[in-house]
Amino acid sequence: MSGDRPSPLVIERILRDRQGIWQQIVSERDLNALTGRMLASSAIALACYGAVLGAFHSPLMALTSALKLPLLFLVTLAICLPTLYLFNLVFGARLSVRQSLALVMVAITVTSMLAVAFAPISLFFLITAPDYGFFKLLNVAILTLSALVGLRFLTGGMQVLNDHGLLAPAQAVPAAVPAGAVPAAAPAGQVAEPVAVPVGATAAGSAGTVPNGAAPEAGSPAAQVPAQVPTQGGGQPADASFPPGMLPPGYPQPQRAWVNPPVRRGEPTQRPASMTLLYIWILLFGFVGTQLAWTLRPFFGDPGQDFAFFRSIDGNFYAEILRTIANL
Repeated sequence: MSGDRPSPLVIERILRDRQGIWQQIVSERDLNALTGRMLASSAIALACYGAVLGAFHSPLMALTSALKLPLLFLVTLAICLPTLYLFNLVFGARLSVRQSLALVMVAITVTSMLAVAFAPISLFFLITAPDYGFFKLLNVAILTLSALVGLRFLTGGMQVLNDHGLLAPAQAVPAAVPAGAVPAAAPAGQVAEPVAVPVGATAAGSAGTVPNGAAPEAGSPAAQVPAQVPTQGGGQPADASFPPGMLPPGYPQPQRAWVNPPVRRGEPTQRPASMTLLYIWILLFGFVGTQLAWTLRPFFGDPGQDFAFFRSIDGNFYAEILRTIANL
């Protein structure tokens, strides 16, 4: 599916063409429309799932839960999004606010759509096994699983942005070095005078040898240039061999453009600080979301209590889950 022709269902495009979604976020192309569609889809899906949660108590509780569950995710996003954006700015990432919002909205959209996909299962257990403790734990597990899958999409999108260099700080482009400024590998001032070997001497050696005691002819190249052994710097013969990587004594060490080779992007040893802080932000998002859910309760509605839009703030979410498990 092409990224330029969006699907009528935004979740279908996210699942089928996630690379197109990431590329659209990278290029910041039509992000306002994409974010608006994801926001509307998430709100509708969470409202449907919230109605199933509140149906355990009464139709009025189903209506209030349908309003409060989308509010839970949106308020959590509003609280935590500035932290994610500032984390990226502090460590040099070049993400805009729209890109950060679109990335998080992808995760929330996947979470909400997966949760509403579990709604028939939750409704089935509501009808066949109407136990308050079991129903509450079942839906907490469904929301936890859906959130984990959605956050997996968030980390995948951040990895794509990292591959495009948006999470790494901007680096200055090094100035081009003129060709004449590059030092020669072997400066002429530090090397002994080379002695040229005539081409004719090589040809004469290959054609035959001069008999012992016979003087070379006057016109021969050997008579014009005395045979000498060429030398290098330090008095070493030119044909002297050295182990690989070693230089003869007195030979200058060539200058390198860099001491250590540059690290290629994408190697396992290179992880920007923004990716590490993303996992910290995910934990923060989870803690804020669970505490806000405890503040906005009830979502299910205890059948032994009357209807209430809010409960008094006492205890915490985790203690309530442990108490519910102990009472099963």
